[in-house]
Order: sequence, then structure tokens, then C-alpha cells
Amino acid sequence: MSVRLIAGLGNPGNEYAHTRHNAGFWLVDRLARGQLRRDTRFLGFAGKCRVGSEEIWLLEPQTYMNRSGQSVAALARFYKIAPEEILVVHDELDLDPGVARLKKGGSPGGHNGLKDIDSALGTRDYWRLRLGIGHPRTLGLQQSVVDFVLHRPRAEEQARLDQALEKSLSIIPLLCEGRFEQAMKELHTEPKPVRLPPSP
Repeated sequence: MSVRLIAGLGNPGNEYAHTRHNAGFWLVDRLARGQLRRDTRFLGFAGKCRVGSEEIWLLEPQTYMNRSGQSVAALARFYKIAPEEILVVHDELDLDPGVARLKKGGSPGGHNGLKDIDSALGTRDYWRLRLGIGHPRTLGLQQSVVDFVLHRPRAEEQARLDQALEKSLSIIPLLCEGRFEQAMKELHTEPKPVRLPPSP
């Protein structure tokens, strides 16, 4: 079993394009390189992408976040893609900016996009790539969570998010080959700090 569909979550429209809640779109955009096209059958932008020797589907639902499942389920059913072959990429409040984690199944944790996908697929048995955006309280901000996710990251947060996106992109070929354990190990392993020689 390997990943055949990568669905990035976000909200449609230019006003949301650079907000934290659209982190899932950012990763799919980098994979797609402008190759996605609106497909009314799937209620979103969809297209194929070659990763190594594998060809996979990419999807950005245009249904707004809380109806993401309609789009994901429509494409998955049409092409007979099993839940275990789906990777959903989304923003994660419980992880700091710059942290990315891969997991299969589990609670949606209050994420409305995941809740709708759970409902539409009838299972939580799909893969999730969680891109940390931090929580307003842990970042010392007084915003409500809703306001926080619908605003742009601060410059230092964006720099960390970009690093997490690049690291996440590096494991996509492994996921498309079904090498989930290796992908998880590579994504979750932090580089060891470089030890500088003592000053003379």
C-alpha cells in the first residue's frame, strides 16, 4: 500500500492564500508546480503529479475547510483510492511552527477539515501530514484561535514553516513507494547540533 492521493487542506480565495489555515495548500502547490486545474467533479483543483516512478493525484478542495471531505471522498471514490492510500496535509495548532509530523488515523483534534473527511470517508484510517503552526497562547498572542488561523504567520514563523515544508517534501517519494516507517523516521528525526571545536 502506498500513497496515491495527496490532499492539501485550506480555504479558497486570495484573501486566505497566505493564512496559517492554508498550510496544506502550500505543500500541494509546491508539488503541483502550477499543474492543478479546477475539476467540478471533485469540487476543487486537481491534477496528476509524477513522484519518482509513481504517478499520484493532488487535490486542493475548494469547498471551504469544513466541507473538505466532500471533495476528498469524491476523487477517492471515482478513482477507487482506499483511505490508507490518502495523505491529508493540514495545519496543526498542537505543533510549533517548523515541526512536521506524520501519522495514520487518530482524533481530528478539533480540526474541522479532518472532521468532515472522517465523516465523508467513514473512517479515520488515512495518513495525515501535520504542519505545525503553533497556538496563539504558546506563541504569546492574545488572538482567538479562529482569528489566529485566518491570519498570516509572522516572519519568523513563516521561515520555520518553509523549512518544515521542504523537509516534508523530501519524504513524499518514500510515501509514494509505501515506505511509511522510513518516511516517519526521516521526518521526525531532528538533526544533531554541530559541535564546534574548542577555541584555542
